Amino acid sequence: MRKNLGSYFFPMALRRHKGNDENNKENLDDFHEHPQQNFSWKFLLNIFKFKPKLFECLGQGYSPQQLGKDISAGITVGVLALPLAMAFAIASGATPSAGIWTAIIAGLCISLFGGSRVQIGGPTGAFIPIVYGIVAVYGYGNLLGATLLSGIILLLMGICRFGQLIRFIPIAVVLGFTNGIAVVIFLAQIKDFLGLNIENLPAEFFAKLKTIAENIHTLDIPTLILATISLLFLIIYPLLAKRFHKLNIIPAPLFILILATIATFALELPVATIGTRFGGIPQSLPEIGLPNLSISDFGQMISPAITIALLGAIESLLSARVADNQIDDQHDPNQELMGQGIANIVAPFFGGFAATGAIARTTTNVRAGGRTPISGVVHSVVLLLIVLLLAPLASFVPLATLSAIVMMTSINMGVWHEMSLQKLWRFPLAYRIILLATFLVTILFDLTIAVELGMVLACFFFIYRLSKLTRISDVSAKSSSKENVKIWEVYGVLFFGASGKIEDLLGNNFANLPDVLILNLERLVQIDTSGLDGLVHLNQKFINHGKHLLLCNLHQQPRAFLRRAGFISQVGAANVCLDLNKALERADIILESKK
Repeated sequence: MRKNLGSYFFPMALRRHKGNDENNKENLDDFHEHPQQNFSWKFLLNIFKFKPKLFECLGQGYSPQQLGKDISAGITVGVLALPLAMAFAIASGATPSAGIWTAIIAGLCISLFGGSRVQIGGPTGAFIPIVYGIVAVYGYGNLLGATLLSGIILLLMGICRFGQLIRFIPIAVVLGFTNGIAVVIFLAQIKDFLGLNIENLPAEFFAKLKTIAENIHTLDIPTLILATISLLFLIIYPLLAKRFHKLNIIPAPLFILILATIATFALELPVATIGTRFGGIPQSLPEIGLPNLSISDFGQMISPAITIALLGAIESLLSARVADNQIDDQHDPNQELMGQGIANIVAPFFGGFAATGAIARTTTNVRAGGRTPISGVVHSVVLLLIVLLLAPLASFVPLATLSAIVMMTSINMGVWHEMSLQKLWRFPLAYRIILLATFLVTILFDLTIAVELGMVLACFFFIYRLSKLTRISDVSAKSSSKENVKIWEVYGVLFFGASGKIEDLLGNNFANLPDVLILNLERLVQIDTSGLDGLVHLNQKFINHGKHLLLCNLHQQPRAFLRRAGFISQVGAANVCLDLNKALERADIILESKK
């Protein structure tokens, strides 16, 4: 491990690629001939494997035909991203403009520096509960700090090649917190959907329900009617689009947003709008600067930042994998994490908050013909032009419609069929416990605690299953006729969860120990320090009683591990045999010497 980590950070490691990669050879020669230029951009890019997908796509040849498709797809996704960015920002406790600038800046960085051809980044529904909780407790300024810190974490994860490790999170945990987040998002929209007069809705589940119940009498009928019509439209529109293909030209969220905005303006509907609550969207570039944070505030943001980074990594890599299947490509998970990290580092300087890869927008990009990161760049440019040219029109956008859009997003993001009783019953009890525990804790308490609990439960059940697979059985009757020679066969993995099986088989009746015990390790796959400790105690008991322990059929990992630990020297090299026949011959020699 030390050698591998060093290869990422030390120049001499570039020799590993000598003869295979001309670029690396060129950089290595440059390192020796021009030491004053050691830290050139080209050299650093090579050390950290910084190879954005954009460079690869443009280097392979970029045709005018593909440029046209990417521009068309970018315009489509940019138009779709507008209502989603505003809706997600408002649901997160931020301003609509913050959501738009997050989509512009973070989306641009993800397309420029990410590891996927078609990934579209920006604010997503999955972040709503996390971001809302941070804003409610610490304020928006601290959210920017948490976003910046999460970007640093994501960048380091990519540099350290942690992209593949995200796949170690069990699918039950992923489904549990995904569905849990969907429920949390849906509940958070009840306030604007019903038009309740609640100034600050608590982030905690029980406090949220209590606040909604106490203020249900403030329900606003016009808001409820508009929100219900908007939600029904979003449900029905995809069904109509399947029958009338021309409807696919305009995304459903944008369509209902335009209709509802026109209705609110023309009919002067008495409902809350972006203008009445936020004063509209500034028709100018945001002020660029560092988030206003103190050292003490920054320390408090470590835990939320880790949550943002973990969720951002999971969602972005999941989105990239979905896109791979759609375009028959292979994304670079480590480069994708670096791209996400850069996006979350840069966005707070423009007032933006946490962003990641968006599955819905990425899928729309693919369906619209986007095949390179240029479409993502165009998507950001389209949003920028909308802000600079059409921002005043956003003042009439009704919050009821935006809440309906977020509700529909939460319904679509949940994998509900995986939690049906019929589906759950097909899987083992451990899977059901992990999924439901993660789901409930996400809703009732916190996403971070839910993921931690899910991982602990997954590890516990894995250790339990692995310990059940490990068996130590007495096979003396099959292989030896000598009463004073016993043969034990070890099967599986001798680790801390199964090391006690040695003592269980031996028991406490030391007077009946055989003169020679042969451990046949032909089916032992691996051993750890706890398994070693069990063997050491077993050998010591035999030595204390004048008995002998033999080993045979060691595979590479157990043999190398036992040699490094000094156990083979303790047992004696002569007592470590090639196979069972050799071990039986060695047992005969030992027994003869005792006569």
